[in-house]
Amino acid sequence: MRTVTLALLAGFTLGAIAPVQAADLDYGVLRGPDYEPEVPVIDWNGIYFGGHGGYTSASAGFKNAYKPLLSDAFRLSIAESELNASSLLASRGGSAEGASYGAYVGYNYQFEDTVVGIEADYTRFDQTMSTRDSIARFRTDSLGYLHTVSLDGMASARVEDYGTIRARGGYVMGNFMPYLTGGLAIGRVQSDQTVAIRDYGYDVAAYRSNQALTTGNPIAVKNFGYTANGFDPNIPEAGRPATNTVRSTKTKTMGGFTLGGGLEFAVTQNILLRGEYQYVMLNDFQQSAGNRISISTVRAGAAVKF
Repeated sequence: MRTVTLALLAGFTLGAIAPVQAADLDYGVLRGPDYEPEVPVIDWNGIYFGGHGGYTSASAGFKNAYKPLLSDAFRLSIAESELNASSLLASRGGSAEGASYGAYVGYNYQFEDTVVGIEADYTRFDQTMSTRDSIARFRTDSLGYLHTVSLDGMASARVEDYGTIRARGGYVMGNFMPYLTGGLAIGRVQSDQTVAIRDYGYDVAAYRSNQALTTGNPIAVKNFGYTANGFDPNIPEAGRPATNTVRSTKTKTMGGFTLGGGLEFAVTQNILLRGEYQYVMLNDFQQSAGNRISISTVRAGAAVKF
């Protein structure tokens, strides 16, 4: 009887201890060395806003930068009809680079591994691109004057800021999402064109006649475009031509398009980091000036998603 009782007590004790030991058993060990904990699934849906900063380079073509200004200055003149003065200055390109910063806001919609959305951003750049050119041309015109046109021009465009509104599409790869983006752009540009004009000449036939004169009195050498007392009929090359400066400055709103791409990383469900490249082309609304500005930006950003 005593033996049976001890056997029953031992069986009951083992039965009570076994469930406790089973509860403490680490089944991860039984899954083998290739077992990895489940990664939280990121929900990309929702509104987000953030800030960005980076490095921007811009270039401006300055097509026909001086011609409208000079066409008005030389209207109905011999300088225009015979020396083609308004087309003498070359419109070369200019560039600028520097830091940029701003903010962005957008909305994501996710279905399975694809994310689509819309985003708007603002960028402050505030850099100036400029170009300049100088040239002088002379010829004997139809009135018999040795006619000289000398031009010194400078054109600049300062990009104050710009914004874009874009569609965005990406593919989810865990916490990462590479994406492409494209849409419309608009920017504020302050343009300035300035030309110093020297348009002058003298009666070359009268001057040569005086130089060949051995007896008698010299005749008056007619001239134009010199400062007061700036013309010497005996040494015309040493004359002091007057300078007339013409200028046009205005702030323009320019429209265009933007393309880009980047990589976004979800630190948590609500904190998003990104690296991005953005290209912006701004087309001048005033076709007579024809200025076009291209902007390339590499930047990083951080956002909060709701």
